[in-house]
Amino acid sequence: MMFITKKHLSRRTFLHGMGTTMALPLLESMVPARTALAQTAANPRNRLACIYVPHGATMDKWTPASEGTGFAFTEILKPLEPFRDRINIVSGLAHPYVAGGGGADVSAGANHTRAAAVFLTGSVPERGRQAHLGTSVDQVAAQHIGQDTPLPSLELTIEEAVLACEASFSCAYRNSISWQSPSSPLPMENNPRLVFEKLFGDGSTGAERRGRRQQTRSILDSVMDQVARLQQDLPASDRVRLSQFLDDVREIERRIQRAESAVSDDLTLPEVPSGVPPTFQEHLKLLMDLQVLAFQAEITRVSTLMFARELSGAVFPETNIRDPFHNLSHHSNDRGNMDRFALLNNYHMQKFAYLIDKLKSTPDGDGTLLDHSLVLYGSSLSDGNQHNFSPLPIVLAGGASGGLKGGRHLQFPKDTHMSNLLLAMLDKLGVRLEKFGDSTGMLAI
Repeated sequence: MMFITKKHLSRRTFLHGMGTTMALPLLESMVPARTALAQTAANPRNRLACIYVPHGATMDKWTPASEGTGFAFTEILKPLEPFRDRINIVSGLAHPYVAGGGGADVSAGANHTRAAAVFLTGSVPERGRQAHLGTSVDQVAAQHIGQDTPLPSLELTIEEAVLACEASFSCAYRNSISWQSPSSPLPMENNPRLVFEKLFGDGSTGAERRGRRQQTRSILDSVMDQVARLQQDLPASDRVRLSQFLDDVREIERRIQRAESAVSDDLTLPEVPSGVPPTFQEHLKLLMDLQVLAFQAEITRVSTLMFARELSGAVFPETNIRDPFHNLSHHSNDRGNMDRFALLNNYHMQKFAYLIDKLKSTPDGDGTLLDHSLVLYGSSLSDGNQHNFSPLPIVLAGGASGGLKGGRHLQFPKDTHMSNLLLAMLDKLGVRLEKFGDSTGMLAI
């Protein structure tokens, strides 16, 4: 005789406290006893993450030598090798609109401005003060898979918005890769404190944020009494999973508080940013950790992240390279400069591998977040020295809930439109469109 004692916990269980509503990760108790996972609301849903890195890459140290499976990971791509079964390198793609849809303006500033704009839109950015582009692929996805989550999408960036841009274009084209409509770019947040409060609590004004920092209790402290009661009724496996989730939240709180400890109390907010770690490495990891937590708790299923903005002069002290990012991309075809730029490309790939590992290590339903995600990484420029737009350095990672195979180098005909890939990605997410941006057909991926 079989005794079924499993209790069913709602998938939309929240903890409430101190102005906070905290969603929980998917637990086994959210699946009714003797019910197949695919037949319940706990059935894992696809997530989409799109990551933009400007200035292209040293392509001969990026592109694998052979197609199909069994390819060797190149110097730049080597950090992804441990995740081969969930990695696809995509070659042969191009974004023609980087050159303006006709090549009328080939100035360096214009190409950089357009590069960021077209990455997820495949649309021509119009000139003038009023920006007009096209809805980006992440926002099309959010309209279909993000409407039943607290946030339809999450937009993150490392660098602050730029205020001085190429004369004939709005700065909006360089400040966001996420466009809700042709005239509505979404602001991208670089302050982890504000991102954390957006995900887990209030704090929309400077006064609220100062008050939050001055409180002795953390967000987690305010809900721990509910956690204790909840854990009494959970099986051992769920208690372990919930504890790990809460530990991750606690660690992010600690790191944000540490970053803010250097902020003077008499600074005026929000003009002076707070909670931003001092190094690129710490900053990026913190944003990525928040991104994973948001996916895990189903606060959102769609996110975008910019490692840097076009024309970025960032220097990365964690490496031995002291050249500013954009300057080094202009290598003048000098082999030594190209090799140093490849080292910088590899450094960025190490950071991307951190996110992939984090997704792979996070349970989600009958698999992991990586199994149930589609992750795009790439640039709209190829050789930064030439400002060309083909072939683009593109990686597609994740399993898309069984919809995407991994372990392949997908080589497409030269100058295949990048929008063909974006259209195929939407299809993997269950969004059926005939055309997206300047697509000429859907890629078979």
